[in-house]
Amino acid sequence: MIYFFYGDEEFNISNEIKKLKNKLDRNFIEMSYKEFDNPNFPDLMSAVSSMPMMFGKMLIVIDCIKYFQSKKGETDGFDDKQLQQLSDALENCNENVDIVFRAYAAPDSKKKNTVDKRKKIFKILSKYKSQEFLQIPSYKTAELEAWIKNQAKSKDLKIDSNAVSTLLLQVGSNLRMLDSELEKLKVFCNDKTATAENVKEICVNNEDLFAFIDYLTTDNKQKALEEYNKLLNTTYPLAILSVLHSMLHSKIYIKANSSKYSSDEIAKNINMNPYRVKIELQKMKNVSLKKLVQLKENLSDAEYKIKSGQSNLSPEREIEYAILQ
Repeated sequence: MIYFFYGDEEFNISNEIKKLKNKLDRNFIEMSYKEFDNPNFPDLMSAVSSMPMMFGKMLIVIDCIKYFQSKKGETDGFDDKQLQQLSDALENCNENVDIVFRAYAAPDSKKKNTVDKRKKIFKILSKYKSQEFLQIPSYKTAELEAWIKNQAKSKDLKIDSNAVSTLLLQVGSNLRMLDSELEKLKVFCNDKTATAENVKEICVNNEDLFAFIDYLTTDNKQKALEEYNKLLNTTYPLAILSVLHSMLHSKIYIKANSSKYSSDEIAKNINMNPYRVKIELQKMKNVSLKKLVQLKENLSDAEYKIKSGQSNLSPEREIEYAILQ
């Protein structure tokens, strides 16, 4: 089966691939699951012509967003003859091999990452089981709340309407973050119905936290301080610091090992989705490892001063000072 998943909602794309991957024999996953990152034409043809091992189904995921971003004057990066060869190969794909073409178009204010539906390769891929996954705008609260309820149901989590509204208000519209908080509620509430009070007690305002650390690591201190002050309205300073440490630890590990290990190996070591590792690497392309380590040291010093009573500042200002250094 050939699948074509595209759009700007990374979580839903990853979730569909996860469902397919879960059908594979876990004992032979190393041999039955392969990923390719925008391969050149010979490698692409080799991938789509793959034959399964003797252990049942095989799943191949091909990141292909660059095929839709060719420069002016180019045709999909491939000529007409190559595109015909690709089309023929897909028509004759082995029935025990599932191939997913994944075109994740990361949200971009300059519209550089869009999937151009006028491309010939789009016409080829869209003939198969194709689906567009778009982010749900934050203002479409009814749609987002329906998604939360359905996702909670899939986890056997009972959640009341007030909790759904509170979760959306507190966490924001990022589906991956919402899913993560639902997992926390599932563990915390066990078989009981999750309430708004439960959400306020255990769910962090993740959307603001992710924006905060992105600004912080890219040295946009003005925006970082704005996000930090927003967080202080709902979250205790040491709780913010705790999440920052966790996020920075992951970022440092990814950055430090990016030349030593593959994205899949890094993801396995820190229990993170491999695609999320790729996205983190893109975000940190121009961020130095030295800067990340220094930032973590500054925050560790602030935490020590606060907890040991050696700080002459309030916890809020001590952390702010660490950010500005």
